[in-house]
Amino acid sequence: EFSTDQAQVDTAIIRVQAATTPLARMTAEQALRQTLESPRVKLLTQFNALPEGVKFLVELRAEMMSMLHTEPLLATLEADLRALLVAWFDVGFLELIRITWHSPAALLEKIIAYEAVHAIKSWDDLKNRLDSDRRLYAFLHPRMPDEPLIFVQVALLNGMADNVQAVLDEEAPVLDSGEADTAIFYSISNAQRGLDGISFGNFLIKRVVDSLSHEFPGLKTFATLSPIPGFRAWLEKKLKEGEPGLLTAGEHRILKTVTGIGAKGGLKALLAREDWSGDEAVAVALKAPLTRLCARYLAVEKRPGSGSMPRALDPVAHFHLSNGARMERLNWLADQSPKGMHQSAGLMINYLYKLSEIDRNHEAYNTQGKVALSSQVRNWIKG
Repeated sequence: EFSTDQAQVDTAIIRVQAATTPLARMTAEQALRQTLESPRVKLLTQFNALPEGVKFLVELRAEMMSMLHTEPLLATLEADLRALLVAWFDVGFLELIRITWHSPAALLEKIIAYEAVHAIKSWDDLKNRLDSDRRLYAFLHPRMPDEPLIFVQVALLNGMADNVQAVLDEEAPVLDSGEADTAIFYSISNAQRGLDGISFGNFLIKRVVDSLSHEFPGLKTFATLSPIPGFRAWLEKKLKEGEPGLLTAGEHRILKTVTGIGAKGGLKALLAREDWSGDEAVAVALKAPLTRLCARYLAVEKRPGSGSMPRALDPVAHFHLSNGARMERLNWLADQSPKGMHQSAGLMINYLYKLSEIDRNHEAYNTQGKVALSSQVRNWIKG
């Protein structure tokens, strides 16, 4: 009842193939496009006019996406819904707002609930993230005015941050934001599961950079302090597979000295200890191999992309590289939270958005799969 009429589609295709003039073909193609628009799309479109209708469809798609592996017949409906949402959530319709401590309480509660990178533990924690040397920006849609779609948290600092606990420290002195020379994007959270695959994060970063540049002309550096969510899982897979040459001869010797057992087994045993980062001898022994392997994971390991173009295996790396950033600096024990240690052995990375290089880096990565690297990251890869 709500699908396309197959007989009408077949007839429309025949008319396209039978067209003998440009005008006849154009008319036949237009008729085919209309025939391919299913009744369910027309029904879904009507929700745009209803109060909370767009929000309902976003939530509906989120629910459908969780069911696709068991209900494959939903795939066509989900694809139709995604196509509508792509059109409705074009970046031209989105409003960039700065969220402050004086924003509506309901909106602040949603920021706490939706924060996906570094959990907001309390109202005091949120207030610290909204202080005068911090900024929080979000994209809103006019049909969902009370729902952040995606939001970014920024710290205004002197120099590039190398530790997220220091950035989030509620006891740290407040910097005069007018004296800051660096803007650090330390958290980007997609707030709506139903908008997965509809990308506007790159536009958010560009808009925020533009806003900050106008507000603080003294800012010279725009960079991230980013998590590396897939590193530990990738490393443990490599250790389980017993990949030859995973560790260098020097790393073998150091790890064997510290653990008294084989290097790969010793590495697995040390990482299994929840307190290893507090043991100075162990932390020193692990720094070189883990940082080198993390550089390899980020810059060298790939997954299939669209067409034949490979993409960075790490999803956060892919996001920033596709937006024109450069892998700038790996930071040892930069996130010692349980989540940070579990995901990446505490390692984090700065992606640098150098305004004069963004377009070139974006083009090289998206057309050639080429990753922009600093000399520090290159040196770690070489070992």
